[in-house]
Amino acid sequence: MSDMLLSGKTIICVAGGTGGHIFPAESLAHMLIHLGANVCLITDSRGAQFAKKFPGIVHVVPSAPWVKTPQGVLKLAKSLVQGVWQTFKLYRALKPNCVIGFGGYPTVPPLGLAQFLGIKTIIHEQNAVLGRANKLLATRANIIALGLPVEPNILGANGIKAQLVGTPIRNAVMAQVGKPYPARSEFLPLNIVVFGGSQGARIFADVLPPACGMLTFEERALLDITHQVREEDYDRVNMQYAAMNVKVQLAPFFADLPERIADSHLVIGRAGASTVAELAALGRPSILVPLPNAVDQDQANNAKTLQNFEAAIVVPQRQFTPEALAIYLRQAIANPDRLKIMAEAARGQARLDATQRLINIILG
Repeated sequence: MSDMLLSGKTIICVAGGTGGHIFPAESLAHMLIHLGANVCLITDSRGAQFAKKFPGIVHVVPSAPWVKTPQGVLKLAKSLVQGVWQTFKLYRALKPNCVIGFGGYPTVPPLGLAQFLGIKTIIHEQNAVLGRANKLLATRANIIALGLPVEPNILGANGIKAQLVGTPIRNAVMAQVGKPYPARSEFLPLNIVVFGGSQGARIFADVLPPACGMLTFEERALLDITHQVREEDYDRVNMQYAAMNVKVQLAPFFADLPERIADSHLVIGRAGASTVAELAALGRPSILVPLPNAVDQDQANNAKTLQNFEAAIVVPQRQFTPEALAIYLRQAIANPDRLKIMAEAARGQARLDATQRLINIILG
């Protein structure tokens, strides 16, 4: 039925300049195109770097963040005028049936213009709190689609049009869904995947090797680590691991990261919305270190959605020390049953039908 209703319709996805915004849009676009819709993406130059696998045409329009300086305000005003005009020409040519935004400041002009023109608009919030762009757009949006539960007091009067749908999962992750949690005893290797999101995270390069150094020789021998590390940290981290004879694979980027996570016993990472959704989809336990000092504390709130069900251990960055991590690693090595229980709890929070739920909203 969906393919009949979507055939020939034009859906425009709008997303900010991070993988966390682009990847859910990409997942939705694949399904929409499969069902016969015409789909394109509007993003900025940063977002285009993450949209190389987007299945439709990618339109790059100018955008700029709010900066409280004369130069920043001037740049913002110029980009707003240019962005709105370019988007208006796109809308006039494409005649979209629906515009759906996935957050980030580049979404404000395209979605604001769509609302002004009376085009159906949907905003998808991946995080457990509304981002600033989505807050600004929420009042006039037709539907607010939530990736994670958001406290009603945060939604306020907009709560009446909010629906919990989950976050669309990338095809590469969906291909690994259902893979059983790897069997392990306390005498077998502990497979750990460490990554800091699409941008990487230096904190893991600073903490992981010293933490491993605090373990016994026998404990280190049981570690099998996949560690995403920034290029500028690669040499020093590699030398530290090598000095301890820890089995590790280091790289700034792993193309097969979803498969590596599915084969792991434990994940250590940030708590971006996509990471939290994918950990639930794959059913893997985690130690999450939310990005500190965020205005909205979005990652801290995201992490709680797994911590509340004992699917993750959440450690504030100020407490994420080599000493603390060494204790967690020692416990993980010695207690495989606890990790398996955490894995089952994570899987219980998965929303694997998020893409279809979003499509139902588009059709509604």
